[in-house]
Amino acid sequence: MAEIAGFRGLLYDPSRVEMDSVLAPPYDVIDDAGREQLAKHDKNCVRIILPKVDEPGDAKYQHAHDLMTQWSEQGIFVRDARPAIYRYHQVYQHAELGEAPVTRRGFIAAVRLHDFDEHVILRHERTLKGPKIDRLKLWEATSAHLSQIFTLYSDPSSAIDANFASAESAPADLDGTTEDGTRHLLWRVSDPKVIAKVSEQMADKNLYIADGHHRYETMLALRDRKLAANPSAAPRSSVRFGMMFLANIDDPGLVVLPTHRMIHSLAELDVSALRTRLQVYFDLRDVEGALDQAALVRKELAEAAKRGPSFGMMVPGHSGMCILTLKADADLGKAGLTGSKETLALDVTLLHELVLDRGLGITREHQEAQTNIEYFKDTQKALDARAKGQGQLLFLMNATLVSQVVAVYDADEVMPQKSTFFYPKIASGMVFNPIAVDEIL
Repeated sequence: MAEIAGFRGLLYDPSRVEMDSVLAPPYDVIDDAGREQLAKHDKNCVRIILPKVDEPGDAKYQHAHDLMTQWSEQGIFVRDARPAIYRYHQVYQHAELGEAPVTRRGFIAAVRLHDFDEHVILRHERTLKGPKIDRLKLWEATSAHLSQIFTLYSDPSSAIDANFASAESAPADLDGTTEDGTRHLLWRVSDPKVIAKVSEQMADKNLYIADGHHRYETMLALRDRKLAANPSAAPRSSVRFGMMFLANIDDPGLVVLPTHRMIHSLAELDVSALRTRLQVYFDLRDVEGALDQAALVRKELAEAAKRGPSFGMMVPGHSGMCILTLKADADLGKAGLTGSKETLALDVTLLHELVLDRGLGITREHQEAQTNIEYFKDTQKALDARAKGQGQLLFLMNATLVSQVVAVYDADEVMPQKSTFFYPKIASGMVFNPIAVDEIL
């Protein structure tokens, strides 16, 4: 099952930089304007995770390698002398959760990589080819894993978390706040006895990828390239391991938030005909009134979820919301849906298959390309966009439950894109993982 190990992380020296200034979101949520803002600090990690040069081709990847080397020589980066695992807390607030701060806890370690058909590390999402090619070139050039895969394990008794109590009693080794207001705290845990205990307790666990499917497949590809060139690499060579953030599914600080869908740019849209088609599978209930506040919408959707898989639909020219709830006798097989009962019980599956594809003609290919879909991760922002006249239809979702995600993993199936929104994102820049064939973990 899961095999973890300590590794000699490469970390910023907090006496040389302000951690608030050098952290960044994951590369795949940074747009051009965001990168420009982050790069105003000349030591921000965005310069490595999203390198940019004026030269054409792949020169940017070599530039990232050169920066890592330069910053290490200058003492901006310092590599730990001893293997460690790294306790990691994220303290955050979110409009969907109210005003009380929430702490998500986990730890960062090296984890032996497994192909998906080995059923040790499990996925729930399809991936696209493009992002994997870019990450592979970057990580190969830098000989490092530059960000963590976010994975989950189950430990209802929190026995694994208890190993970090001593570390947490001291000030964090790294402490920084990202632009979204999330505070990131990292403790270095290098005691071999603690690492061995955590490794022992993790040995019977499966790991579920919560976020970072593209990066995980990139780690597999990089491993395979390294091993093809070095077939005699030792069983515990660092290239056989990937850097991961591991969080307990049973921790109350682990939260999944909803992602809403705004439909736009359809050549034709007949809402009345759409409702007629959907009535074959869904009970439609219209909620009248000005549902312009997120709290009101969340309340209605939560009540609907008690009756079965449900989501809301808002249409132009109407202030209310239509709630669609799957009929108890709906014949999904007749509709052409395939998959396990766990996957077919998800409201996002029903939305994408029955409404977007069959109802509106937005095929899976168009869904993956986001041709007609804009995603909103904040309910109020989605409602405000609709109020401004954006889009043609707005679909409002309940959050996918963690238990539902795990059920899909265990059924060895995948969900539609953007089915889960684990908040907050793991910060880039907390720790990097240099890898080499001759380094043994």
